[in-house]
This record gives sequence, structure tokens and C-alpha cells, in this order.
Amino acid sequence: MAFDADQVPDHLLIKIEQGDHPVSVVSEDDARNRWAAYPTTMWGAPVFGSAQEVDGRWRIVRLNADTLQDARDSLASHFRKLHSETPPTAENAAARAEYERIYELLDWEPINEPTVNGFRYRIIRAQTFIRMGPDGPEPPRPTDPDPHAPGTTDRSTSHLDGFIIDPTASTGLTDGLVRMEMISASYPPDAVPADMRADSRRALTTHPNVVLLPVGYTIGACIDGSWRPRSSITYATPQDVRDAESFSVGSQPDENTPMEEYVAAYQRARAKHKPPRTNEFEVRGVPCRVTRIETFVRVGPDGPEGPRPSDPNGHLPPARLMQEPDPD
Repeated sequence: MAFDADQVPDHLLIKIEQGDHPVSVVSEDDARNRWAAYPTTMWGAPVFGSAQEVDGRWRIVRLNADTLQDARDSLASHFRKLHSETPPTAENAAARAEYERIYELLDWEPINEPTVNGFRYRIIRAQTFIRMGPDGPEPPRPTDPDPHAPGTTDRSTSHLDGFIIDPTASTGLTDGLVRMEMISASYPPDAVPADMRADSRRALTTHPNVVLLPVGYTIGACIDGSWRPRSSITYATPQDVRDAESFSVGSQPDENTPMEEYVAAYQRARAKHKPPRTNEFEVRGVPCRVTRIETFVRVGPDGPEGPRPSDPNGHLPPARLMQEPDPD
């Protein structure tokens, strides 16, 4: 279907604005250079989480789960937190009861789209990908923000928490080109089972636009000449990754070591450790690289894409898991 320029539905918009700020110009040039150096796109595993609709836009609550049920469990925890943070007054009684009702229901049932205290929530899926070149995966770009000194990062929250999934938000030229590239992207043939491939193709119609999420970073490891993720965790900045990977305890405590002694020794060693500020290093002889992770969410007329039939469901809801054998 064709639309006039001023009649394009919000969920189909890609609004590109070319900035003239020097940092913006350098970032755009940086991206073009990296596309030439790392021309191949390699898809990673999907990531799952939840979002809340606020004033017609969807806001990410949490997006860090490997399976759908992990995302539902995380959403239940979110409602438990809201329940505990809502003062137990008479005027809040109904809201607190609703939070309690929904988190208890999520303990039993695999619900993907609850409405709670007048707000819609949804279990959502996002797709990760990296760019590969002759020397391996793309490392951080020179213009990527990396503000923290070694050992000073805070990894207690995710850089995706609270992000607004807004297809109408203005974007730069290179991000706009990435969005257009991913609009028609689906799982490559023979890369995944037939049902996953079919669901991927179907999503091009049901959710025909994409929104890029903030870039993250992880560790890639070159094992037997092949690069693979060393960790499934994605961090907000390159230094978050370096801090997470730079220190490890050489041996685990034996069963006779008091835990307080082990923790004290760990803290002393950590205080002496000075993590390097580098993107290339070795772990036990294995070449590793801080790797740039890009992520997008598909969007349709009713917001971000939810679960697909072929998505990994994971374990049963926790209350049922205690009563029934895990199907996996």
C-alpha cells in the first residue's frame, strides 16, 4: 500500500535527520568506515523481555532473558517490586491488590499480554546481530561512548531499561540505513529450523518496521579459528565488559573454606587488580575481543513484536514447575 508523505502510519515511519554537529558528522563517517571493514551481518540469538504501554508508546521494562518464561518471571518480579513500593494505604489498596493478583497469576500461567492497573504490558522479543570482517567481529567504534575509568562501572541496571520503542523518533543517516536493511531481514535459509524460518518471514508482514535499541557490548572468543560469544550477557559500555572480564578467581574454595574467608580474599585481590583498557586480550590462551552488539525490535500497528510460536519457551511457570516435571 502506498501513502502520501504526510499520511504514513506511525508504525511505518523512518524519520532521518542529518545532524551538522561535529560529533554527529564524525560518528556517521566512523559507521561508514566500519561497514566497509565489517561487511557481513551475523544474527545472534533473540532476547526476550517485557514492555509497558505509556501514552501510546511502549517502554521497555526489562530485556535480558534467554527464554519467554524467563521474561515472564522477570515481569512477575517487577510487579512484586511495584507492590512492595506502593504504600499500604486505603487509597492504594486496589492497586496493591492488582499487583498481587497478577504476579500470583504469572507464577502459574504463561501470560504474554496482561493489563495491570490500567496499563498494558507485553512480553516482547528483540533480535541481536553483529558485524563480521576478515579479522573477526566488530570491536567498539572510536566514537562509541566509553566514559568510565577502569574499575568504576556500575552494572546493577541495564542500559535498555526504560527505553522508548518509538518508530517515529528521528534517527541519523547511518541508523536509518541500518533500519532499512533490517526491515527486510529474516533468518537465512538453513540457518535455523523450518518453523523458526517461517515465523521470521511472517514477521516481515505482521511487524513491518524496526526500531534500533542502544548498542551493547560483549566478549567474543576465537576458539579453533571460529569466533563465538564468551558470554550471553550484554553490557552498556566497552568498559563494563572489560571490568566484568578482567578479574577472575584462580581457584574455587574447597568445601572446608569458610565463605567469609573466601570473600575477604576475593575483595583483597580485587582491590589490588588494575584492569586493562583494551579491546583485545587473552583468557587462558584464548584470543578475546570486546564485541559490538546491535539489537532491533520489530514493530507493527499495535506496537512491538511479541512471542513467536517457535521461540524457546523455557521452563514451566514456577508454581507449576514445583508440581509437574519440566518438559525439557
